[in-house]
Amino acid sequence: MYVKSRMTANPYTIDADSPINEVIELMRDKKLKRVPVVRGDRVVGMLTHSDIQKVSPTKATTLSIYEMNYLLSKTKVSDAMSKEVISVSPDALLEEAALLMRDNKVGTLAVVKDDKLVGIITESDIFDAFIDLLGLRHPGSRIAVNAADVPGALATIGQVFSSENANISHIVAYHGSGGHSDVVIRTNAINTEEIEKKLDESGFNIIDVMHYEE
Repeated sequence: MYVKSRMTANPYTIDADSPINEVIELMRDKKLKRVPVVRGDRVVGMLTHSDIQKVSPTKATTLSIYEMNYLLSKTKVSDAMSKEVISVSPDALLEEAALLMRDNKVGTLAVVKDDKLVGIITESDIFDAFIDLLGLRHPGSRIAVNAADVPGALATIGQVFSSENANISHIVAYHGSGGHSDVVIRTNAINTEEIEKKLDESGFNIIDVMHYEE
């Protein structure tokens, strides 16, 4: 799965030299949590609600609303934005984007191609992809087994499901210790008793079984 399949393409942006009150209005109207800051097509920063709060008058101020608006109109977006922008290619793998977020402790990446901003990808996009990867929104059953890390283990699991005419819609393996891994299988079948029996007979230790109906 690639970044381009999960990113928000052509996101709302704000020019670095715009007054801060313009981006406040944009974020309010469009219900945005963050806005990429650009000069031309090139991304030069990222602006969030917390960045805006740092340059806004506090609630304890004695300034009038007109005075506050005047001060904000004189404050540029570039004065408040985070200048260190972590970017990723739209052709990068989604797990590469997740690793960049984790290593740099950021919740958003600018997606850049040929030095041009083409999108953004957020933690929420990664979470949604993870949910889809595990098939949590689909009816059927989830069977988790412990399997030896040996050639042909997944093929054997596939044969068990095929013998019961049950389709495997999603499968994920979590590498464990001692030469074993936990394998989570999603299937369209609701009644999995025979599948469970055959998995056990094939040497797989069943960890958990859950059924999801519409």
